[in-house]
Amino acid sequence: MFFAPVVRTRAVAPSLRSFDRNFERFVNDAFFGNGKPGLQLEQDEKAWNLSIDMPGVAREDLAISIEGPVVRIETRAEAKRPYKAAYELAEDIDAEASVAKLENGVLALSLAKKKPVSTARTIEVK
Repeated sequence: MFFAPVVRTRAVAPSLRSFDRNFERFVNDAFFGNGKPGLQLEQDEKAWNLSIDMPGVAREDLAISIEGPVVRIETRAEAKRPYKAAYELAEDIDAEASVAKLENGVLALSLAKKKPVSTARTIEVK
């Protein structure tokens, strides 16, 4: 049996997309262990802390980009060890307050959570 999940975009149906992601995580954890080896994700009130084992990767070869809740990590094409991954978190990330550090083959990311901004307005009742 071949399992191929369908990933829907946010515009189509946000609740169905969330269900797809949760089901995909359940299947991956059940059949392939709990997550990827060399990857740890922890969170507190202010930030997510992501740790990835990346032996043999130089600081100059890494490119990390943040767009909303998505973090993309990739190496240049000339790198000795190619790496390309994207991680989607539950909330938007504050790119200005986030920090990345590569030491002894371990990439440590501290991704600050963006504080939600209320756009609620009061109107006068006439």
